[in-house]
Amino acid sequence: MRLALFEPDIPQNTGALLRLGACLGLAVDIIEPCGFLLDDKRLRRAGMDYLDRVDMTRHSSWDAYRRAAAGRLVLLTTKGGTRYTDFAFRPDDNILLGRESAGVPEAVHAAADARLRIPMQGGARSINVALAAAMVLSEALRQTDSFPPIRF
Repeated sequence: MRLALFEPDIPQNTGALLRLGACLGLAVDIIEPCGFLLDDKRLRRAGMDYLDRVDMTRHSSWDAYRRAAAGRLVLLTTKGGTRYTDFAFRPDDNILLGRESAGVPEAVHAAADARLRIPMQGGARSINVALAAAMVLSEALRQTDSFPPIRF
């Protein structure tokens, strides 16, 4: 299972997501262009010392990412028709997150094998992208029995 960030534009969220990937043993794909430099101090502050531990791959574009990706593309979107808790995850899934400011373009939306949403109260637009990823990845890892082993 991998986490993919489509053209992220908030460095603090990207840092938090890289840290999440490091802690859960998930590779993270960053699909450029980003709305910030990857050496941004805000990204480093949020990612802390975990940035050295994450398996991160940078892709120069959506097309470059698509050529490299294997497995299903599972998009988290407020336009999704399936609740993430009703979806059957697989270990080879690529969980794709859109830009914080704009989501993903229609072509990326159409390319997804599945479009999942998080149920929310009426009037709420969206959950922070890092929190949404943590929620959905937790369910995906639970379903696939893929959490890292507990170490004491």
